[in-house]
Amino acid sequence: MTTALMERVDGRTALRSLLGTWSTELTTRDSKALDDARRTLAAGAEVFIAALPNDTPDMTVAAAARLRAAGLTPVPHIVARRLPDLAAFDALLARLEAEAGIDRALVLGGDRDRPVGPFHSALQLIETGLLQRRGVRRIFVSCYPEGHPRIPDEVLDDARAAKLRAAEAAGLHATLLSQFCFAPGPVLALAERMRALGQTAPFRVGVAGPARRATLARYALTCGIGPSLRALKARGELARTMLAAETPGTLLAALAAAQAGRPALGLEGAHFFTFGGLARSAEFARDLLA
Repeated sequence: MTTALMERVDGRTALRSLLGTWSTELTTRDSKALDDARRTLAAGAEVFIAALPNDTPDMTVAAAARLRAAGLTPVPHIVARRLPDLAAFDALLARLEAEAGIDRALVLGGDRDRPVGPFHSALQLIETGLLQRRGVRRIFVSCYPEGHPRIPDEVLDDARAAKLRAAEAAGLHATLLSQFCFAPGPVLALAERMRALGQTAPFRVGVAGPARRATLARYALTCGIGPSLRALKARGELARTMLAAETPGTLLAALAAAQAGRPALGLEGAHFFTFGGLARSAEFARDLLA
């Protein structure tokens, strides 16, 4: 076997290992994505339900129930700053358990400047004890390869550590889930930073699924994905990376290779931010693994 062929085989093996777990997302209002999820995803696949500012509990529960009825695994976003009180949190979890059988959720603080109730952080929700009482066994904890637009890195480090400790104390299995970016450097640097801090939870990498250039740019700027966007532009790669129907294959290959060489990074799976194109992301992941 030639060296080039060995490298291709090893690269494919690494990529398949990284993508042994992958997930997608949709919004409660996207009926097409709900239909696409049923049509394109394998039984049991995780589908995150994004929380839009004007979503109601009814909408979240209905989307989760439809996904469960389709044989998929719903993962609702639960946002602390949008909960009016403890009773509302408990009622939402009770309905998600009864009507959609959820056992996992992405628990977030949220970006509202002023919480509608007493909760302002994901940590507070974890510490209520309601998640595990209502059947949740796994939670996802957010992390940011390129930092947060309004929160210093040191504060993010401390908050993440506190959430992981609280999850462990509550008997919840925690997985780190990152915001997307367009270059491997920030992802690998964050993984190394978290491991150096003793944060050993598995790390599922957020990537931008196939989407139009304008869509990617809009979401990137909204989410604070600036450094890797500028790096691509400086290297003349922006046009190639952000053309319509372009995919994150190069990024995933680089991350897979890094994980294969440094298992301590703990990269386990990818999460596709679909920007309304769930079917495109699902087909891309399936083709990449074929």
